[in-house]
Amino acid sequence: MKPTSSTTHNTRSFPLVEFHYHAPMLNGTTAPCVKTSKSLRDISRDYFDAEANREFTTEAAVFGTLIVMAIVPIMGGISAVVQLLCVLPLF
Repeated sequence: MKPTSSTTHNTRSFPLVEFHYHAPMLNGTTAPCVKTSKSLRDISRDYFDAEANREFTTEAAVFGTLIVMAIVPIMGGISAVVQLLCVLPLF
């Protein structure tokens, strides 16, 4: 047997909307006091003074490792091209 719907055709399909709703406003007096930086340069300087010096050695080691890992296949490719040119007759 087919189930019947419990809704009627005369009911609203959308929920009621309260049109007079206003979002709460944040007043300047209720917000906590926060020290603001004057510019992006000041923010960057603060970050690099506090954080970057601690991680510089680790990042330099990782960067050096990546450079070596990138140079090895490039040198292998150059060596293969040179060997190929030595084997092929040019004229």
